[in-house]
Amino acid sequence: MTGSRTAAAIAPSGIRAIADLAWRTPGTIQLQLGEPSAPTPPHVVEAMAAALRDGATRYGPTPGLPAFREAAAAKVERVNGVTTSPDDVTVCAGGVEGLGATYRALLDAGDEVLVPDPGWPNLRTLAVVCDAVPVGYPLLGPDGAGVDPDTLERLRTPRTRVLVLNSPSNPTGSGLDAAVLERLLGWAARHGLWVVSDECYDEMWLDAPQPCVAAVAQRMRAAGEPTPEVVSVFSLSKTHAMTGFRLGYVVSPPSLTPLVRRVQETTLSCVSTPTQWAGAAALAGTQDHVEAMRVDYRDRRDRCLAVLAGSAALTLAAPPVGAFYLWLAHADPRPSTEVATGLVLEHGVALAPGDAFGPAGAGHLRVSLATATDPLVEGLTRVVAALG
Repeated sequence: MTGSRTAAAIAPSGIRAIADLAWRTPGTIQLQLGEPSAPTPPHVVEAMAAALRDGATRYGPTPGLPAFREAAAAKVERVNGVTTSPDDVTVCAGGVEGLGATYRALLDAGDEVLVPDPGWPNLRTLAVVCDAVPVGYPLLGPDGAGVDPDTLERLRTPRTRVLVLNSPSNPTGSGLDAAVLERLLGWAARHGLWVVSDECYDEMWLDAPQPCVAAVAQRMRAAGEPTPEVVSVFSLSKTHAMTGFRLGYVVSPPSLTPLVRRVQETTLSCVSTPTQWAGAAALAGTQDHVEAMRVDYRDRRDRCLAVLAGSAALTLAAPPVGAFYLWLAHADPRPSTEVATGLVLEHGVALAPGDAFGPAGAGHLRVSLATATDPLVEGLTRVVAALG
């Protein structure tokens, strides 16, 4: 007896493999995962505790509690410049689950999905789960520039259905500016493609913030320009230090929202109700912690760049303007997974191997700035000493 061919086709996570090794190796400095070192804000914790005390432990509506959806719609307009309605906000159990629901609402077997390479691995594997075909597009050109429509056009086929964008990027920390987004959206509109925007790091810009994909699309539409339909998937994990809460939301066009919710109903019925009350507090309450995290990440980035200045074997491969990652090219001829494994076992520091993020990640390592400052600097210092 064998299991599903679809499940067997899902590639194991190279990031998790290094994480598992690091967890089994005492004393390892862990720079491989994107988990904020900051605690969950007290008002968020108290909101969840109050919900539990008040008996908010029953099933909730599949689309999400009205209070959460209203807070999310207000936040998207206030922060992202996107006008939407709570009626088109659907709560999800973390950004990855929201992306999965969106994929299943859009894709049929054999459809092709254009995903960034390098890119977060789940953007590819979620397509595989749908029996769709992920097709990587180069995110970074030789000069570090972002992807362009000519590149996408060479990859497009009659089966291409969705273009996935992620800005700022995991793993590169790079971002797409308004001019680039306008070109990409115009190209997608000409070919009748849906655009799915992974907005996991939407507020984590370390330098000048770049616009939200859906905001650019709305401006183009208002100007009478051809515009594709955009689905935005947000997460509370990074912005509000709520990784363990598993909470996010999908903002979709009215034509797709019922399908997203139909998928949600069949897979999880509803998201935890006390968790949604915590999320409503995070979205509607004080945002001081968000700016504090940005300040910390900016400082950590600059300290790490100073450490890297002394390395001949490690090169910054993308401008770290957002998210909280450094994308490093290494001169070691070994595969990056082998390099990362050696760093754990021989030097006590864990980095994410670049080849976990797609073929374009070969020869690279990802450093997470989400780790506390002192161990981060110490860990990167060890990496420089080990690799030169």
